[in-house]
Amino acid sequence: MITVEAARTLVQQSIQPLGTEQLPIAEAFGRITAEAIHAPFALPRFTNAAMDGFAVRWDDIAQASDATPITLTVQEMIAAGSEPTVAISQGCCSAIMTGAPMPQGADTVVPFEQTSGFGSNSVTIFKAPKRQANVRYAGEEVAANELLVENGVALNPAALSVLASFGVAQLKVRRQPRIAIITVGDEVQLPGKPLIGAQIYNCNRFMLDAACRSLGIIPTFIHHAPDNREVLRHSLGMALTMCDMLLTAGGISTGEFDFVQSELTALGINKHFWSIAQKPGKPLYFGTSHEGKAVFALPGNPISAIVCFAAYVVDALALMQGKTLSTSRFTATLAEPFPTDKKRYRFLPGMVWVDRGQLFCKAASKIESHMITSLSGANCLLEAEAAQYDRPAGELITCTMLPWGKVC
Repeated sequence: MITVEAARTLVQQSIQPLGTEQLPIAEAFGRITAEAIHAPFALPRFTNAAMDGFAVRWDDIAQASDATPITLTVQEMIAAGSEPTVAISQGCCSAIMTGAPMPQGADTVVPFEQTSGFGSNSVTIFKAPKRQANVRYAGEEVAANELLVENGVALNPAALSVLASFGVAQLKVRRQPRIAIITVGDEVQLPGKPLIGAQIYNCNRFMLDAACRSLGIIPTFIHHAPDNREVLRHSLGMALTMCDMLLTAGGISTGEFDFVQSELTALGINKHFWSIAQKPGKPLYFGTSHEGKAVFALPGNPISAIVCFAAYVVDALALMQGKTLSTSRFTATLAEPFPTDKKRYRFLPGMVWVDRGQLFCKAASKIESHMITSLSGANCLLEAEAAQYDRPAGELITCTMLPWGKVC
């Protein structure tokens, strides 16, 4: 039996980033960059108007006011996307739309609202803005070759918007992990089908599928295997041919029908650990294939399974995608006592929230590993080292966000 810290270290040391692929920008949301991306040109690319109005020489309109308006000759209308055709000479101006290039000689844009308006060969200015007002200068936002997006970050809407602004059409990203999920056991049945005898419904299948999807990864293979060595070995072997990570749930403890570990060994999986000094989730198994495929055999109890997923699988998936691990663990103040275990590191589903700028948390009231309803309303796991006494309210405790959790 190993410690939680040792198990986390072994997982992190055993996972290698997947390869890369080129994707169109329209398909790249949520993917992880495989290279840093720099600006191919400055932004703005040219000096342009920040408002609809008139491009003027400030010296010509410096004294304009309601009492002493100034009238200028309008030389042309410059629309966004078009080029100016004449320079601005003394006593003249050009009507200009937002984003249109500034004409030579102009240094200021007078907003439409401070003039007599468009549609005439002349315009009257009733108020002078500051010199160089309402002008966006070339390169004022981004210099050519400036870093736009770092290597190893998720492409969110803001990043994609920036890249599209520079005409980036293809992106080099980390290949997304292909995940296979196999639930195990004669005792479980799919929802919608009648329960026979002492059967229970298979909640792990849907919980693990949704947990992966909450990380932006859609599993490529989901299957259920009975407590039969031959069928189980075939199912595991088939899954390993089509995935980068295999997740199983059930059949990994020490019961008479727990065949998962022995069948993984028969398939050549190199075991890194089985059995962690934690509660729940003690019988977690982690191994890798010769090709570097990761295998996590999760306990069948639903809370044990999701604890192991959040504490170990999430980090492994991040590393596969080339992410730099920025810990999702943090501390919060206990609003209620936390029931520690005397011998093992303890995880419990719970809730973390903000009150007057401070993080507070509490564990779920149902604390046994088979009590799936303890996840209802939970957004995190609370975790603590083994201790002889419960952790009191008011003390700081470590929390790990669940994949779908948000601080409220």
